Amino acid sequence: MSIAARFEIEFRRVIDRDGKLVAPLPPGFRDTDLIVRLYSAMTLTRAFDQTAVALQRQGRIGTYASSLGQEAVGVGVASAMRADDILLPSFRDHGAEFWRGVTLLESFLAWGGDERGNCIAGPREDFPPAIPIASHIPHAVGVAFAFKRRNEKRAAVCMFGDGATSKGDFYEAINAAGAWELPAVFIVTNNQWAISLPRARQTAAATLAQKAIAAGITGEQVDGNDVVAVHDAVARALERAHAGQGASLIEAVTYRLSDHTTADDASRYRGAEPVRAAWQEEPLVRLRRYLIDAGAWSKEDEKRLQAECASKVEEAVNAYLAVAPQPAEAIFDYHFATLPHDLARQRASLTPQDADHG
Repeated sequence: MSIAARFEIEFRRVIDRDGKLVAPLPPGFRDTDLIVRLYSAMTLTRAFDQTAVALQRQGRIGTYASSLGQEAVGVGVASAMRADDILLPSFRDHGAEFWRGVTLLESFLAWGGDERGNCIAGPREDFPPAIPIASHIPHAVGVAFAFKRRNEKRAAVCMFGDGATSKGDFYEAINAAGAWELPAVFIVTNNQWAISLPRARQTAAATLAQKAIAAGITGEQVDGNDVVAVHDAVARALERAHAGQGASLIEAVTYRLSDHTTADDASRYRGAEPVRAAWQEEPLVRLRRYLIDAGAWSKEDEKRLQAECASKVEEAVNAYLAVAPQPAEAIFDYHFATLPHDLARQRASLTPQDADHG
């Protein structure tokens, strides 16, 4: 017998749960300026998240998916991207969207069911969050294929959860990305739960990153609560993509501290002890500990940041609540450049004065 091939998956961490360095800081992190920016973005994301949950409980936005405990993934991914790369996020990647330029108001509008919230102020080619599981992963392949055909040094960055890796869309997409050597970076946020299904019951694979092996692309696992490690892994994957060296799959290991959405009660299917343990690993506390130990953060800095974030969120909430609702016929206005005749007739039935619309 001979061995046809051997494979291994690397796991990377830079800052541990106690805020201590366990590996050298990557280039770009030798001073604390970028780390402070990352921490500030993560803090704003959590402040938005807490308010969004409260608004949903008040009936002021629709069902909402919290990013509590996953802030390091979104911020780490987006901070490594170039402006002309394209982000294809899923419904829990608020931190990535905010870093890329989506405003808090736009996000509140989108979660409130107002399509104007998806007309983003940030990079206009970024995709809106995908609500169906894994449906946007093949879209990322299409984006990356277009970049390659046009000879553009850009990359598609697609974010999704561990549950998406159990879908056929995922396997077909990474297979195509590997076969065609496309400039795509796939980020699996492994938060251990696909709604009520634990990761252990989704797959017998030791890691989700190793699913890259069958597609012939680079696979790597990182500590998803370590924003520096996430940023570094994505930066290296994007460097390969921009250089024409193909796609990558990065598994960011974290934990969903919240319910799946505000329509879920996670206490029905998981015990309290794993959640308590996961809180000891959460990303904001560890990064704050690192900054304090480095002499780059103080109680005054924290108080100021919390006040700034609260003010920004409050301003966005007030602006959101002041937006007049759209008329009923707006439901037809965000799907086609020119409405098909049957839909135009339906729209006209709501607004007879617009009978010629479309």
